[in-house]
Amino acid sequence: MIRFFQTPQKTVIATEVNHALNEQEINELNWLYGDAKLLDAEQLEGYFVGPRREMVTPWSTNAVEITQNMGLQGISRIEEYFPASSKDAEHDEMLQRMYNGLNQDIFTINIKPEPIKYVDNLEEYNEQEGLALSPEEIDYLHGLEKQNGRPLTDSEIFGFAQINSEHCRHKIFGGTFIIDGKEMESSLFAMIKKTTQENPNKILSAYKDNVAFAQGPVVEQFAPKDQSTSDYFQVKDIESVISLKAETHNFPTTVEPFNGAATGTGGEIRDRMGGGVGSWPIAGTAVYMTAYPRLSEEGIVNSEKLATAKRDWEDILPVRQWLYQTPQQILTKASNGASDFGNKFGQPLICGSVLTFEHQEGKEKYAYDKVIMLAGGVGYGTKRDCLKKEPQKGNKVVVVGGDNYRAVQRANPEMQKRAYNLVRALCEEDVNPVVSIHDHGSAGHLNCLSELVEECGGEIDMTKLPIGDKTLSSKEIIANESQERMGLLIDEKHIEHVRKIAERERAPLYVVGETTGDAHFSFKQGDGVKPFDLDVAQMFGHSPKTIMRDNTVERHYANVEYNLEKLDNLALLEYLERVLQLEAVACKDWPSAVSG
Repeated sequence: MIRFFQTPQKTVIATEVNHALNEQEINELNWLYGDAKLLDAEQLEGYFVGPRREMVTPWSTNAVEITQNMGLQGISRIEEYFPASSKDAEHDEMLQRMYNGLNQDIFTINIKPEPIKYVDNLEEYNEQEGLALSPEEIDYLHGLEKQNGRPLTDSEIFGFAQINSEHCRHKIFGGTFIIDGKEMESSLFAMIKKTTQENPNKILSAYKDNVAFAQGPVVEQFAPKDQSTSDYFQVKDIESVISLKAETHNFPTTVEPFNGAATGTGGEIRDRMGGGVGSWPIAGTAVYMTAYPRLSEEGIVNSEKLATAKRDWEDILPVRQWLYQTPQQILTKASNGASDFGNKFGQPLICGSVLTFEHQEGKEKYAYDKVIMLAGGVGYGTKRDCLKKEPQKGNKVVVVGGDNYRAVQRANPEMQKRAYNLVRALCEEDVNPVVSIHDHGSAGHLNCLSELVEECGGEIDMTKLPIGDKTLSSKEIIANESQERMGLLIDEKHIEHVRKIAERERAPLYVVGETTGDAHFSFKQGDGVKPFDLDVAQMFGHSPKTIMRDNTVERHYANVEYNLEKLDNLALLEYLERVLQLEAVACKDWPSAVSG
């Protein structure tokens, strides 16, 4: 049943509990919710804005855990709802919905897990699911059907599409370009790698791991000798390496800027955690590129002191009817999201940049149709740990972090910090038990865990995977992109020691499988059925190379013109004011941060 508590701020906290609350439990929840009062009603009238019923929020996950730490039992979900004056009240439709009254069904999800599907028509399934598989990839999958003597499952096809996506495998960057009928001598990736090959300097690892490492100085480490218990701290010299990382998070930030940028920052942090056999993130950066945001005077700063120059460069193109969010919404929410995750995790966002651009010349129009969001950062680790080890048969496959949910961009920095605390502890000890470690992001368990066992194969027991949403199908569990998780390979003899550290750091740890040494990778359900069951080579080794054909297009643009005849002090001031109004120039503080 659901009980409703009203806070002094008039918000309603809905609490799902499996029994009737006694007086002591009610008093403890009233205290926890900030002097709230239990409402004597099973439903409430009026309009409320709150999370979608299908999306258990990270706030709820953490709140439920707090109740468990207080000794309260049987509470499964807690969500907060805000009263609204009407059904048209403003709210973020990507994350929230408007409720006309709150009742006992606000958490009810009428979805049953879909059974495993054996796909008879690959072409139709590709279009139906929007997998964007190329004709060459479809032919390749037909070949796998013949090799295995059976149709592929929905998990295998969906997983193949995710593993071999541009995000995970850089198909375009690693593909072959044919321009004007001539094959280019190198791929984009080869061109990027060439710089390091010709100027290696102090680079120790690049283009083969979650991050790149360069030689660092010898530094002092101050850490407990035994991280699994209360122990004396010791000081010792370590030879360090410096980690560098950058990646894009464009489409998620376009669709839902706050969580898109937050999980972009979170994923980039996890990449630096997953370098070698573990390393430490230190500081982050963020870059945004959008079309002109067309800020109102009130939306800039101190409107009474605004420059008098007109922002006429923004009139070059008609204002777009944006499908998801406007550039102004993106820049505001994304900036807040990236900073929010970094602050809550404990990594400062120390620098970044903003570029806004639109241009029209002749019949050509240029602008950022969706935001470019670049998350980057630096960190450090030990030279001892900067390269991954070779997996051996019998290594344990471990997942650390949160549960599976249907929501993809679900930022939970609290959970990620716990996973990081475990990784840091393992790296600080005299012996690091990690054989390999990978960020758990795009394509979920499938991509992360398959990369861990790629060299020798492995089997995953699906009954051991953390499932927060019981309505997920096998396909959704296997390739789910829920955030804030790390995958590790651990030598079996170290498992209990690692588990003790995880418990100490309150980092959920699950031993979900082991390496097999047979170059095969599978997920097995409790009933023994395997919704995913392929050779590692079939997943990674022989998928077709992307070939791109294009023709050279020459475009010529007018030269910049200067009106030198009117160049006086007043004109210079006007030019200066116009330049300083550009989002790419000068201070980006919000109005509340600007004085006088």
